Amino acid sequence: MTLTRRQVLKYGTFATAGATLFGGHSLFSPRAMAANTLVGVTYLPPSYKALTYGSQGFVDFLAENGGDTLAVDFHDSGQLLKADEQLPALRAGNIDFMFHTSSYITRSLPILGITGLPGVVGELYRHPERLAMGSPLLELINEQLAEDNLYMPTAGGGILEPEYIWSTEGSLIRSLADLQGKKVRVVSYEATLALEKYGIGATRIPSSETYMALQRGTVDAGVFNISTVIGRSLHEQLDTCYKLPTTAFTVAPFMLRDRWDRLDDDTRGILERAAQWYDENFISHCNDDIYPNEYWPQVEAEGVEVIEPSDEDIATFNEGADAIWTAWKEDVGEEVGERAIALALGEA
Repeated sequence: MTLTRRQVLKYGTFATAGATLFGGHSLFSPRAMAANTLVGVTYLPPSYKALTYGSQGFVDFLAENGGDTLAVDFHDSGQLLKADEQLPALRAGNIDFMFHTSSYITRSLPILGITGLPGVVGELYRHPERLAMGSPLLELINEQLAEDNLYMPTAGGGILEPEYIWSTEGSLIRSLADLQGKKVRVVSYEATLALEKYGIGATRIPSSETYMALQRGTVDAGVFNISTVIGRSLHEQLDTCYKLPTTAFTVAPFMLRDRWDRLDDDTRGILERAAQWYDENFISHCNDDIYPNEYWPQVEAEGVEVIEPSDEDIATFNEGADAIWTAWKEDVGEEVGERAIALALGEA
């Protein structure tokens, strides 16, 4: 029987199947001249122009600077692993690094919830330096990730513009009161908790299926970052954007902590420089260039109405975030949670 790369990853243990069937790393490593060949993945397709700018730039940096030290075998668009398969594959050692959306994995890695915590994301968005490489907040995140043998060398230099509430013509949402009874596509656990109190029916749907879900009325609305709206052409099905900063996320590279620690100095140095490039360029490129100059004009050209939330709605939503903070701190530990929130808000 001939096994594909995807079948080996999904159904077998790579270390055993790879060595037995293909000889060491050869399944993934046609470029055997380099001392290290790292296998990396992202489920995001190139249609997510903003979000894949960083991961492709990171991989290109490694390719251009790896020389005889480092080669990369990188797979985008979920060609090797789907979104929900990436973290298990990394933990099993089947891949060497992954780029993942933080909001997808906060239940597995609760400390990443700080990147999407309601009432906090606005401050983190306005102050990206609080999540930069070398910042106390990123160091705290990695202290917690290390307990799961994971390492995030960079968060990308901050978080992306917050996710807002987008709705269809037949189910317009212009205020918090309009959420009552609406079927809303939500991904992050934190946003789900924040909005359920307003009477929504929360539904988790993969971004690839969201266009049809909106078109068929399976959902009335969704909590989206503008990258998802443009990357999946959702603006063709949407009528309003209620610009309430609901939650947020970043897309970051992850490795196993012990794998990182075992790297030789030259390989680790190249990765650190790639991470520095990513930190300095990814978030700023999205938030300061592509979003305002390309994506939001596309939304406006489609005729989507952008509605600014009232001061009353902002205050009400942020007051309700206290319960979400409490639940999150129970997951990460009171002391860690308090410290992370203080660092994110610039209070420590």
